[in-house]
Amino acid sequence: MTPLPFEQALSGRRILVTGHTGFTGSWTCLWLQSIGAEILGYSLPPETTPSLFQALGLEKTVQTVYGDICDAPAFTEATTRFAPDLILHLAAQPLVRRSYREPVDTFRVNAIGTANVLEAARLLPAKPGVLCITTDKVYKNREWQWAYRENDELGGKDPYSASKAAAEIVIASYAASYPWQEAKGPAIAVARGGNIVGGGDWSEDRLIPDFARAVTAGTPLVLRYPQATRPWQHVLALVHGYLLLLAGLDSGQRGRYAQPWNLGPTGDRAYSVREVLELMSACWTRPDLRYMDAPLPEASLLALDSSLAHNQLEWHPPWDTERTIRETANWYRDYYAAPQRARELTLSQIASWRDSLAAGRTS
Repeated sequence: MTPLPFEQALSGRRILVTGHTGFTGSWTCLWLQSIGAEILGYSLPPETTPSLFQALGLEKTVQTVYGDICDAPAFTEATTRFAPDLILHLAAQPLVRRSYREPVDTFRVNAIGTANVLEAARLLPAKPGVLCITTDKVYKNREWQWAYRENDELGGKDPYSASKAAAEIVIASYAASYPWQEAKGPAIAVARGGNIVGGGDWSEDRLIPDFARAVTAGTPLVLRYPQATRPWQHVLALVHGYLLLLAGLDSGQRGRYAQPWNLGPTGDRAYSVREVLELMSACWTRPDLRYMDAPLPEASLLALDSSLAHNQLEWHPPWDTERTIRETANWYRDYYAAPQRARELTLSQIASWRDSLAAGRTS
């Protein structure tokens, strides 16, 4: 395997990953591990059963500290001991519907947790580059047809969206108050992605995990807002973008990367919840569909303008939405047929993504 340029840049680097036991964190750690990065993960134990982190065997191969990101002394101690070159901050309360049930905890984890990460980085003698992951939902959603750009107004009605917008205010404050150019703080980049799909997500209240549970249990699938469009993208598209940004933050041009970035799906075609469900069904099994009465409010239309990432990062995800959904359905189908193949299946999809990048192919 010939390393891609950003992989070469990250090989051998010490990278602290918060939230590494989650869905995205597990895909990220496996890719980083495969290119020879030295990883320390800081996270709560996996929340779901099954757990991708455990299915991939990462609990045995990734140096891990189990802890709460809101425990500032514990996180600072772990960070100081590891002395990372880079920090990828994924830890979050990421579920919209849970945020309605647990609003204070959502603000605590997403806003104060981010402040704890940046403070620990600020206190290190050698300031690491820090990449903070927020969401497309940080934008004040005007329900318009135009895609949101990085300089559009932030906001959020539900506790999840508002907590992530609050985290962005924390990030902007640290960047302004402790400029990396004067060695007072870390160089900070922010990545705002859309709805991530891919094999190994078993979170609550998400379409693809709910689909997998319905198929395997033979139970109905209850849908909210089947006509709502979302910026669907494979988890590898986001992880690819994160690795590009981490490599940039560790380069001599970190000022070019220390800013917010949209990492949204490519193409002009928007897919609704219903259409994604049909694509999944074509590759696997169609569950019995039901519709939720009076669901909690969610945005019905949301899209990102990722021109900045395309032009300046040369971030060009090679899989279109249809292939993204197909690969996701195939992962779950093959996993449930042989759970012991989880690592093999995941590495195979990473290799396929890399091969497409190397060849400049899209599909």
